[in-house]
Amino acid sequence: MNDKRSKDPLEGITLESIVTHLHAKYGWAEMARVVDIRCFKDNPSIKSSLTFLRRTPWARAEVEALYIRSL
Repeated sequence: MNDKRSKDPLEGITLESIVTHLHAKYGWAEMARVVDIRCFKDNPSIKSSLTFLRRTPWARAEVEALYIRSL
């Protein structure tokens, strides 16, 4: 039997789902401690975080890595 499902744990997961999951699990303060970015520290929101992460590849990679570790 040939299983063609991806081994990528992020396949099909939106960035919004990732940030929402992490916020629910850790809260902004812990997220800011683990991933040192201002959008998690100063007046954080899902919307502002998504805007920043979509424009900043290194930060998005760190957030995605945190998400994978949280699973």
